[in-house]
Amino acid sequence: MRICAIKGSLNPQSRSSALIDYYLTISSKRGINVDLIDLRQHILPFHDGTKNCKTPKVMELAERIMRADGIVIATPIYVYGINANVKNFVDLTGRAWSDKAVGFLCSAGGSHSYMSILSLANSLMLDFRCLILPRFVFATRNDFITNDNSSSIEIDNPEVLQRIEELAQELPKLSVAAKQLTK
Repeated sequence: MRICAIKGSLNPQSRSSALIDYYLTISSKRGINVDLIDLRQHILPFHDGTKNCKTPKVMELAERIMRADGIVIATPIYVYGINANVKNFVDLTGRAWSDKAVGFLCSAGGSHSYMSILSLANSLMLDFRCLILPRFVFATRNDFITNDNSSSIEIDNPEVLQRIEELAQELPKLSVAAKQLTK
């Protein structure tokens, strides 16, 4: 079982990064092989609909997505939508997402944008026949604390931690089901 985790925020101290870091800890304890793609570490072109955006780096990342059985995306929510970096990454890697199980870890300023992830979920379902884990994690700024000594951000809500653990448990199961459906 191989899960690919996408760290979508470009902010080094983002709340969505704290979510995926906890997910990685839980997955490691469960013995799940996770391939982390931290989008801060990759300079990617903007998708312009031409072949010019299919750089060797994009092709390498698309291959990593293709090899995954399931994918978890950690993204901040800005103005009721995912960040542009994640959207661009999905556009660039396109068909590599086909037939994958996908889960989401979302961080937003407030609770009113809870449904914002659905535009990406719908696109993945319709364009690439992905199976979307129906219980995604959505956390707001109130679910975190900033450690004054290190400026690190920590999850401060046991319910959010529990939902991440549930996602880490359920995504491999859905990934197996997705694989069976595409045989």
